[in-house]
This record gives sequence, C-alpha cells and structure tokens, in this order.
Amino acid sequence: MKGVLAGLLLVGLVLSCARGPFPHGEGDRIAKMNEVTALWTQIRQFRAEMNLPLEPSSSMLVEFKNKSVKDAQRVCADNHAVPKPCEDTCTLSGHICDNADLICKIADELGENDRAQEKCTSAKASCREAKQRCCNCSAKPPVTEPPVVEPVKP
Repeated sequence: MKGVLAGLLLVGLVLSCARGPFPHGEGDRIAKMNEVTALWTQIRQFRAEMNLPLEPSSSMLVEFKNKSVKDAQRVCADNHAVPKPCEDTCTLSGHICDNADLICKIADELGENDRAQEKCTSAKASCREAKQRCCNCSAKPPVTEPPVVEPVKP
C-alpha cells in the first residue's frame, strides 16, 4: 500500500513538473507585462527628472487614448534646434517617446489586455507632455548678460 501511494505521488510530481509553471502562452504574456511595467517605470523616472508629475494629466489621458505615439510626438516644428540648456529635457522626452512606442507595440501584441492598454495610453500622454516641455524650453530666448555700461567720465 505504501509503495502504491509513493508511486502515485511520484507520478503526480513528474506530471506537474512536465506541464511547466504556467498554462500554455501564459509565461510569455507575463514576461511581456513585466516588460511593459519596466518601461513604464522608466517613464516615471524620466518624468521626475524633468520635474513633471509622475502621472500625466487626466485630460492628456483622454486626449491620447485613441491616438498613436507619432501623434503624441508631433509638437515641435520640424528640425527645430535644441539649445544647449534644453538638451537634457529634450533627450529625456525622446526616451519617454521611445518607451511609449515599445509599450504600445507590446500592448497591441497582448490584444485587449486592459492593463497594457492603460499603460500605452499613459505612455503616449507622457510622451506628449515631455515633448511639449522640450519645445517650450527650446522656444525660450537665450538668456544673455546685460551689456556692461561704462560710466561716462565728465
């Protein structure tokens, strides 16, 4: 009796290990969601470095729900020059938009996964806000020192 019980336990253990830890395709979905979460977390870090709130405004979320990342990026004039003081801001905005593009591609692969689609919308809105920050910075006139005026000698 003990031998049969031990045999059944051994067969059960072998079968559970052979099946793998996740149902078919579930491990791939989890890996993709983990990638989305990692990219979205980076976006939040970039936003903090730009002194933006960690989350985009609710009006931006509504506006970019059904738009593309390319739509979100269209803020600055084509070939706008980025002055030296704006380089960090504009570089970070580029990273945010790159992450948004990756998040939305993964979300499309996952289909109707609400969480992935929400992260895509948030990433697109973050891209837009970051690009606006870059363009606004670039549009400011450079700060120059006032000219030194020599006193007039009588």
